[in-house]
Amino acid sequence: QVQLVESGGGLVQAGGSLRLSCAASLRTFSSNAMGWFRQAPGKEREFVATISGGDGFTSYADSVKGRFTTSRDNAKNTVYLQMNSLKSEDTAVYYCAARTGALTRRRFNEYTIWGQGTQVTVSS
Repeated sequence: QVQLVESGGGLVQAGGSLRLSCAASLRTFSSNAMGWFRQAPGKEREFVATISGGDGFTSYADSVKGRFTTSRDNAKNTVYLQMNSLKSEDTAVYYCAARTGALTRRRFNEYTIWGQGTQVTVSS
């Protein structure tokens, strides 16, 4: 059974950092584009970052550009989201997702496999 398992969430003060990990049980992991999304209470799920399969091209939402970095370790079947200079508005449940194919996408309906989510809370 294909699974994505996120970890690394928690409570952090504004200005602090967290690193999220997402371990994937995908045989084709190195070829799959991976995405990060988040959902705050009462809000829709929104795109955060994505990384392509193959060459590891990355793309970010404007709200996190320059603060967040996504990367992948294909030997460990793991994708990461390094979050720096965190703000209270970054508080949300963060999800990783996988899509069929290597190309990055920003719409959540382009992703077919989802993790359970991990809570990130930033106190001001």
